[in-house]
Amino acid sequence: MKLTSLIAASLAALLGVTSPAIASDLPDLEGRTIVAVTENAYTPLNFVDPKTGEGIGWEYDAFNEIAKRLNAKVDWQLSSWDTMIQAVRDGQFDVGMDGITITEERATQIDFSEPYMTSQQFLLVRADEDRFSNAGEFAQDAELLVGAQPGTTNFYVAVYSMLDGDEANPRIKLFETFGASVQALKTGDVDTVLMDSTSAQGYMGANPGAFKVVGDALGTEDFGFIFTPGSDLVEPINAALKAMREDGTLEKLNQKWFFEYKASQ
Repeated sequence: MKLTSLIAASLAALLGVTSPAIASDLPDLEGRTIVAVTENAYTPLNFVDPKTGEGIGWEYDAFNEIAKRLNAKVDWQLSSWDTMIQAVRDGQFDVGMDGITITEERATQIDFSEPYMTSQQFLLVRADEDRFSNAGEFAQDAELLVGAQPGTTNFYVAVYSMLDGDEANPRIKLFETFGASVQALKTGDVDTVLMDSTSAQGYMGANPGAFKVVGDALGTEDFGFIFTPGSDLVEPINAALKAMREDGTLEKLNQKWFFEYKASQ
């Protein structure tokens, strides 16, 4: 390597800067516009900045960086969770993200990227909760309610890992958005919401003193971007994710959104 190139690469590494030279081994999408969709209701992965009204979060930063490295542009769109997977499957959007767990069933409908995050399910409760401290104790008290969004991993874990396997169990209160279920927990309309550890950290950071996590993890899940079946974007995005994992970019995003953001609230 020429001395000037070596110096430039070293400086870029020290400053955490991604340059075209560093990303030159990645596919070049030649300025292509990628239509990406999210929900803006899953702190800290994707949510609305109360100061600007703009969508922000871990997934925004990660995918914008992916596009930059692949020489692409992002056209951000919004969709509700209950229609997102079908909309991506039908080709209305190129890629979707909303803390979507990689499952065999979903993989029959859409294509997944490699995992960009691994998380575990925990019980988020109000900070003053003292009636139960784990899933078993929650299940034993028929008066306690869990809030969930239909069709999500959180819903199915509540049904099959906490309760009796009945998806119509009246102890499960359904909400249109994940954020609405957390608000219901905050106001006392439900007693717990199941969520991955990363999102739980985000909600606790955004609401100091309001929530806490209790009990052991109920399961481990991998999050992935979703694509229209057969999409030619899967391979280049996986390549960019691999590069971002290896150079520490993903870990820096974790630090920003799960620790620094939490501390700033």
